Amino acid sequence: MVLSVLAVLAASVLFGTTGTAQALGADGTTPLSIGAVRLVLGGTGLAIIAFLLARRHARRRSAANPPFGIRPALLMTLTGACLAVYQPLFFVGTERNGVAVGTVVALGSAPILAGLLEWALTRRMPSGTWIAATLLATAGVVLLGSGGASGSAGTDPLGLLGSVGAGASFAVIANAQRRLLDSGWDPFTLVGAMGASSAVLSAFVLPFVDLSWLATPSGVAMALWLGFATISIAYVLFTWGLGGLTAASAATLTLGEPLTASVLGIAVLGERLSPLAIVGLVVLAGGLAMLAWGSRAPRDPRPFAVEG
Repeated sequence: MVLSVLAVLAASVLFGTTGTAQALGADGTTPLSIGAVRLVLGGTGLAIIAFLLARRHARRRSAANPPFGIRPALLMTLTGACLAVYQPLFFVGTERNGVAVGTVVALGSAPILAGLLEWALTRRMPSGTWIAATLLATAGVVLLGSGGASGSAGTDPLGLLGSVGAGASFAVIANAQRRLLDSGWDPFTLVGAMGASSAVLSAFVLPFVDLSWLATPSGVAMALWLGFATISIAYVLFTWGLGGLTAASAATLTLGEPLTASVLGIAVLGERLSPLAIVGLVVLAGGLAMLAWGSRAPRDPRPFAVEG
């Protein structure tokens, strides 16, 4: 239990360093070039490590993975495509609105959009706690949109849209992997497939982006950290740790990611937020905490029956 907690917490901290690593990295980068390089490196590393762990894990499981068919192949490819799309959207958000605001909006919108998507797909009625948490978190995002950095006119709309788009990409990943897990697939197989497909898709982008920044020491350091630390190692730690935790514990520990990003953005990068944006962050954090509290209830596998 303790090791599982430490693993998920360490993964959350690594995830939270993404925006700061980008900001401290080489000049001349673009969100698309950083995202593509990050996934070619990190996705490949994740696939190798996860598939090796999946083979080891298979020896301990009482049941093998289900037969591989078109539907699981499409869902696994979809997770990789969404992870590839997530990268430039996330970096657009942090580039235009700062690490603190961009990261918190992306991560704050993800569980909300994931719940809405699950409801749309399964008609499973959301809990009252989830609805209240969603309203609270949405209010926080609105306040952030009206506030922004200290001395600014407000949050950049394109950056806000990028962060919410990143959250939507992650919501699709969560729902696709949830369906595969419910079908009996091993979690390491799923993250390995996500890493492999995202690396392949991102490799097609490399010839069309400027990679001159990779010729600098800071560019190489940034690429290695973003690829291997925040993708390969972080996702393996996160997947391994989830196996020994309840949903409530996992949801609470993942709040370490926006907390890490906010602290680094303010303390390391010197970002300053307006009073209204600070209120928005607090309100959004309250919504996420309520969402974590509500995850204590067991997940109901039955779809919600619509009365008509």
